[in-house]
Amino acid sequence: MTVQQKDLPPATRGRFSSRLLSGGSEPDPRFTLANERTFLAWIRTALALLAGAIAVEAFTLELFVPEIRKTLSISLLALAMLISASASVRWLNVERALRHRTPLPLPALVPLLSMGGTLVTLVLIGFFVFRQA
Repeated sequence: MTVQQKDLPPATRGRFSSRLLSGGSEPDPRFTLANERTFLAWIRTALALLAGAIAVEAFTLELFVPEIRKTLSISLLALAMLISASASVRWLNVERALRHRTPLPLPALVPLLSMGGTLVTLVLIGFFVFRQA
Protein backbone atom coordinates (compact mmCIF):
# COMPACT_ATOMS: atom_id res chain seq x y z
CA MET A 1 0.00 0.00 0.00
CA THR A 2 1.43 3.36 -0.97
CA VAL A 3 1.49 6.44 1.19
CA GLN A 4 -1.16 8.12 -0.96
CA GLN A 5 -3.56 5.21 -0.44
CA LYS A 6 -3.10 5.35 3.33
CA ASP A 7 -3.90 9.05 3.37
CA LEU A 8 -7.23 8.63 1.59
CA PRO A 9 -10.37 8.54 3.74
CA PRO A 10 -12.30 5.26 3.62
CA ALA A 11 -14.82 5.09 0.79
CA THR A 12 -18.40 5.55 1.89
CA ARG A 13 -21.45 4.26 0.15
CA GLY A 14 -24.83 5.88 -0.09
CA ARG A 15 -27.76 4.79 2.03
CA PHE A 16 -29.32 2.76 -0.78
CA SER A 17 -26.11 0.85 -1.55
CA SER A 18 -25.41 0.21 2.11
CA ARG A 19 -28.92 -1.08 2.67
CA LEU A 20 -28.86 -3.22 -0.47
CA LEU A 21 -25.50 -4.79 0.37
CA SER A 22 -26.44 -5.16 4.06
CA GLY A 23 -23.17 -4.26 5.71
CA GLY A 24 -19.99 -6.24 5.77
CA SER A 25 -16.59 -5.05 4.67
CA GLU A 26 -15.43 -4.08 1.22
CA PRO A 27 -14.14 -7.16 -0.63
CA ASP A 28 -11.07 -7.17 -2.83
CA PRO A 29 -12.05 -5.21 -5.97
CA ARG A 30 -10.88 -8.09 -8.15
CA PHE A 31 -13.59 -10.33 -6.69
CA THR A 32 -16.25 -7.67 -7.15
CA LEU A 33 -15.19 -7.15 -10.77
CA ALA A 34 -15.17 -10.92 -11.40
CA ASN A 35 -18.70 -11.07 -10.00
CA GLU A 36 -19.69 -8.27 -12.36
CA ARG A 37 -18.14 -10.07 -15.36
CA THR A 38 -20.11 -13.19 -14.49
CA PHE A 39 -23.29 -11.13 -14.28
CA LEU A 40 -22.59 -9.65 -17.70
CA ALA A 41 -21.97 -13.12 -19.15
CA TRP A 42 -25.42 -14.20 -17.95
CA ILE A 43 -26.92 -11.05 -19.47
CA ARG A 44 -25.21 -11.85 -22.80
CA THR A 45 -26.73 -15.33 -22.65
CA ALA A 46 -30.17 -13.83 -22.03
CA LEU A 47 -29.70 -11.44 -24.98
CA ALA A 48 -28.69 -14.36 -27.22
CA LEU A 49 -31.87 -16.22 -26.23
CA LEU A 50 -33.87 -13.07 -26.92
CA ALA A 51 -32.29 -12.79 -30.37
CA GLY A 52 -33.01 -16.48 -30.95
CA ALA A 53 -36.67 -15.98 -30.07
CA ILE A 54 -36.92 -13.10 -32.54
CA ALA A 55 -35.16 -15.16 -35.21
CA VAL A 56 -37.50 -18.12 -34.73
CA GLU A 57 -40.52 -15.86 -35.11
CA ALA A 58 -39.15 -13.89 -38.04
CA PHE A 59 -37.31 -16.45 -40.15
CA THR A 60 -39.09 -19.78 -39.72
CA LEU A 61 -42.46 -18.98 -41.25
CA GLU A 62 -42.28 -21.84 -43.77
CA LEU A 63 -40.53 -24.31 -41.48
CA PHE A 64 -42.81 -24.38 -38.43
CA VAL A 65 -46.55 -24.31 -38.03
CA PRO A 66 -47.66 -21.17 -36.15
CA GLU A 67 -48.30 -23.02 -32.87
CA ILE A 68 -44.80 -24.53 -32.72
CA ARG A 69 -43.19 -21.26 -33.79
CA LYS A 70 -45.08 -19.34 -31.13
CA THR A 71 -44.28 -21.95 -28.45
CA LEU A 72 -40.56 -21.87 -29.26
CA SER A 73 -40.44 -18.08 -29.35
CA ILE A 74 -42.30 -17.67 -26.08
CA SER A 75 -40.16 -20.37 -24.43
CA LEU A 76 -36.97 -18.62 -25.48
CA LEU A 77 -38.33 -15.23 -24.37
CA ALA A 78 -39.39 -16.62 -20.99
CA LEU A 79 -36.00 -18.25 -20.52
CA ALA A 80 -34.24 -14.98 -21.39
CA MET A 81 -36.41 -13.10 -18.91
CA LEU A 82 -35.79 -15.63 -16.12
CA ILE A 83 -32.04 -15.61 -16.72
CA SER A 84 -31.92 -11.80 -16.68
CA ALA A 85 -33.84 -11.59 -13.42
CA SER A 86 -31.89 -14.44 -11.83
CA ALA A 87 -28.58 -12.91 -12.89
CA SER A 88 -29.25 -9.73 -10.94
CA VAL A 89 -30.33 -11.67 -7.84
CA ARG A 90 -27.26 -13.89 -8.17
CA TRP A 91 -24.96 -10.87 -8.50
CA LEU A 92 -26.39 -9.33 -5.32
CA ASN A 93 -26.20 -12.59 -3.33
CA VAL A 94 -22.58 -13.18 -4.37
CA GLU A 95 -21.66 -9.58 -3.53
CA ARG A 96 -23.20 -9.95 -0.08
CA ALA A 97 -21.37 -13.25 0.48
CA LEU A 98 -18.09 -11.61 -0.51
CA ARG A 99 -18.69 -8.71 1.88
CA HIS A 100 -19.53 -11.03 4.77
CA ARG A 101 -16.87 -13.62 3.92
CA THR A 102 -19.42 -16.43 3.77
CA PRO A 103 -19.63 -19.31 1.25
CA LEU A 104 -20.88 -18.35 -2.18
CA PRO A 105 -24.49 -19.31 -2.93
CA LEU A 106 -25.18 -22.15 -5.34
CA PRO A 107 -25.98 -20.91 -8.86
CA ALA A 108 -29.69 -21.44 -9.52
CA LEU A 109 -29.09 -20.18 -13.05
CA VAL A 110 -27.21 -23.28 -14.19
CA PRO A 111 -30.04 -25.80 -13.74
CA LEU A 112 -32.53 -23.20 -14.97
CA LEU A 113 -30.63 -22.71 -18.22
CA SER A 114 -29.98 -26.44 -18.61
CA MET A 115 -33.61 -27.42 -18.11
CA GLY A 116 -34.91 -24.60 -20.28
CA GLY A 117 -32.51 -25.43 -23.09
CA THR A 118 -33.43 -29.10 -22.80
CA LEU A 119 -37.15 -28.36 -23.06
CA VAL A 120 -36.72 -26.18 -26.15
CA THR A 121 -34.49 -28.83 -27.73
CA LEU A 122 -37.03 -31.58 -26.97
CA VAL A 123 -39.76 -29.54 -28.66
CA LEU A 124 -37.56 -29.15 -31.73
CA ILE A 125 -36.62 -32.85 -31.80
CA GLY A 126 -40.27 -33.82 -31.43
CA PHE A 127 -41.21 -31.48 -34.25
CA PHE A 128 -38.57 -32.82 -36.62
CA VAL A 129 -39.26 -36.48 -35.80
CA PHE A 130 -43.04 -36.25 -36.08
CA ARG A 131 -43.18 -33.73 -38.92
CA GLN A 132 -44.87 -35.04 -41.99
CA ALA A 133 -42.70 -34.71 -45.07
